Amino acid sequence: MSNIRKTALVTGETYHVFTRSIAGFEVFRSDKSFGRFIQTMDYYNNSSPRLRLSDYLELSPEARQKTDNFREHNPLVQIFAYCLMPTHTHIALKQIQDGGISTYMSNVLNSFSRYFNTAHKRRGPLWESKFKNVLVDTDDQLLHLTRYIHLNPSSAGLVSKPEEWQYSSYHEYVSINPTENVCNLEGVLDINPTEYRRFVNNRIAYQRGLSKIKQLLIDNYTG
Repeated sequence: MSNIRKTALVTGETYHVFTRSIAGFEVFRSDKSFGRFIQTMDYYNNSSPRLRLSDYLELSPEARQKTDNFREHNPLVQIFAYCLMPTHTHIALKQIQDGGISTYMSNVLNSFSRYFNTAHKRRGPLWESKFKNVLVDTDDQLLHLTRYIHLNPSSAGLVSKPEEWQYSSYHEYVSINPTENVCNLEGVLDINPTEYRRFVNNRIAYQRGLSKIKQLLIDNYTG
């Protein structure tokens, strides 16, 4: 998978990153596969993972704890929001280290490809050759982008409400004690769960907000 991009991703900037499977292939087929990708997103947000995720998961709980204790917390990116769809993924994230987004996405996508191909006795690439990215200029745009991302499942008719979709960061925004904490909103978005739920579920406000993020939607990607 090529990391060469027409326009270099800038450290300190935030992007909407979109990855699509080859030919609309359904890569997420079960709770287990969705969960594995989320686990992969969390595990590889580190500049120097000591083990592949597959090897890490084979360790005993005690060995995992020792590995965690020695693993430096050196994130490549700051993740603000994500949503996994059957054939594609959306992630809003900020690059913390030079080359961080490309390294992170390569590690995540390659790791999941190995897992998927092994599980389904399959060979060959799983994803399109290069992820797409759109720059996010302001915190206000980022806020509206998170709503766009979280509304993807309901917009696609997979569920009626975003809280019914378990494979996005929406629950991290609206739950006091979410089961996963992949996202880090520190220093950017001050989210009140009740207000954010209302913000997302307000369809009229959402349509109005589309004008603020029009240039951030992948449909308008040109690079």
